[in-house]
Amino acid sequence: QVQLVESGGGLVQAGGSLRLSCSVSGSGLGIDVMGWYRQAPGKQRELVAAYPSGGTTNYADSVKGRFTISRDNAKNTVYLQMNSLKPEDTAVYYCYVNSWGYGYWGQGTQVTVSS
Repeated sequence: QVQLVESGGGLVQAGGSLRLSCSVSGSGLGIDVMGWYRQAPGKQRELVAAYPSGGTTNYADSVKGRFTISRDNAKNTVYLQMNSLKPEDTAVYYCYVNSWGYGYWGQGTQVTVSS
């Protein structure tokens, strides 16, 4: 059983910063991609950033230059540093990992950016 535990969401003013963390646990993990998605009210879930194992990171155009994804393979943890936050970044943020070809999701953490 693979479990993802997210933390770091909250309420912040526009221009502020937040750092999300997602810790992955389970036996026999073979993690390839680690990433973050978000879903705003009334909108579809969208990719924010992804970090393939041994590959290059990729970002949604809307967050390039403001968000940074990183991962600690020894801790099976992925992070999302979010700077210069905007009200349109308000959403539930979900951690995603792919382990041995199967996708797993975190429970989601709310990020609210006030104007």
